[in-house]
Amino acid sequence: MTTVADVISVIERRFPPSLAEEWDAVGLSVGDPARAVERVHFAVDPTRAAAAEAVAAGAQMLVTHHPLMLRGVTSVAATTSKGSVVHALVEAGVALYTAHTNADAGEGGVCDALASAIGMRVDGPLVPHPDDAGIGTGRIGAVEATTLERLAGRLAEVLPATAQGVLYAGDPGLPVRRVALVGGAGDSFIDAAVAADVDVYITADLRHHPVLEARESASLRAGTPAFINVSHAASESLWLAGIADEVARETGVAVHVSTLNTDPWTGRVSSPSI
Repeated sequence: MTTVADVISVIERRFPPSLAEEWDAVGLSVGDPARAVERVHFAVDPTRAAAAEAVAAGAQMLVTHHPLMLRGVTSVAATTSKGSVVHALVEAGVALYTAHTNADAGEGGVCDALASAIGMRVDGPLVPHPDDAGIGTGRIGAVEATTLERLAGRLAEVLPATAQGVLYAGDPGLPVRRVALVGGAGDSFIDAAVAADVDVYITADLRHHPVLEARESASLRAGTPAFINVSHAASESLWLAGIADEVARETGVAVHVSTLNTDPWTGRVSSPSI
């Protein structure tokens, strides 16, 4: 019999909780470690829709990338958004487990999956973990010679479709070989990307001022780094298939990776001149 604890063991061998940032909330947040598991559902976000999908699929465990309880709450009443998720899972006997920044940093996780999708040869982390220089935040490496616009197009092809699409900042024809990337929100690592002397930095949730300042500085050099801004949820979705396969292989349980689009943006209107 496979239990929730057995599934957790497989995930944490790959992505130890010790790799998580201090502010993070990873691990089991709902459920009994001794509960028997026959089916595990994987999703980016622990939304009500993801919980309902897991329940409808007959899963006994939901594994998500983002935590349900990252920010403190004072109530999990069923009338609250987070509480409604907790109640739906508890009533159906579904455990909830989260692998967040530990899956960002770990080998085979968020960043490696994103790099693999664009054919990037990974040389190492953008920001090494203090306890293991071979892993850490982001990835740095090289792709076959391309341009900024073509690389942005490649990302649009391999990532789940979103209303935002893929944005880029820089000369569309800029030659690109050296790449840095961070899955999820990464504008706090712009300085690291600049210091790494890459041609382009790929991440999500890029803000106006950090990018504008970096592009102004880039104009004094060779125009690098350029930037590619992708959907947060989309950039953190690709790793789920790999860990789901590993869980299935190691435990024999059935697995399913959700295709729910949890990007909050539902539409976009382009300016007429663009």
